[in-house]
Amino acid sequence: MHLENTDKQLIQDVIEGDKSAFRLLYKKYSKALLLICLRYVKARPDAEDLLQESFIKIYKALKSYDHAKSVFYTWSKRIVINECLQHLRKKKNELDFDLISEYELDEAVVDESQEHLSLKDLTELIQKLPKGYRTVFNLYVVDGYKHQDISNILDISESTSKSQLRKAKRMLQGLIKKKDLRFTNSYA
Repeated sequence: MHLENTDKQLIQDVIEGDKSAFRLLYKKYSKALLLICLRYVKARPDAEDLLQESFIKIYKALKSYDHAKSVFYTWSKRIVINECLQHLRKKKNELDFDLISEYELDEAVVDESQEHLSLKDLTELIQKLPKGYRTVFNLYVVDGYKHQDISNILDISESTSKSQLRKAKRMLQGLIKKKDLRFTNSYA
């Protein structure tokens, strides 16, 4: 059976009250959606809470899901991102873009270092970014938002969004280089 047909049937079964179908849907997508949460918050318990809240919203909104407009993963991903952003807005005092100190990192990155990075490694490195950097990086690079959208979502200027992205990339490059040096030294 085609993947989307399977999702379509699962969703229909959930709407009709089949709790086991929702468990299957959860099992199928929870790991990927948890990774999204982990990109926005550092603490795994917070990410797991966000995932649970997201799945509650997904469950309540399933009747409005239209498989002709998007695949289920894309639709549910948007709900998860919105839940993460709502969480960050509640903690806005911790998400101070203007007060984050400059990071002096070497911008040179060894191209081969990226070959050593798994999705798990990259997620761990993104988690090391300060919240402002991490949020803008995720929205722009990973989730495909434009700076104008980010400025509206986070209530910051476009120039702040661009600055945070530039600083996030620079910091990630430094972290990747450090990770690559450790990887290289461990096999030397």
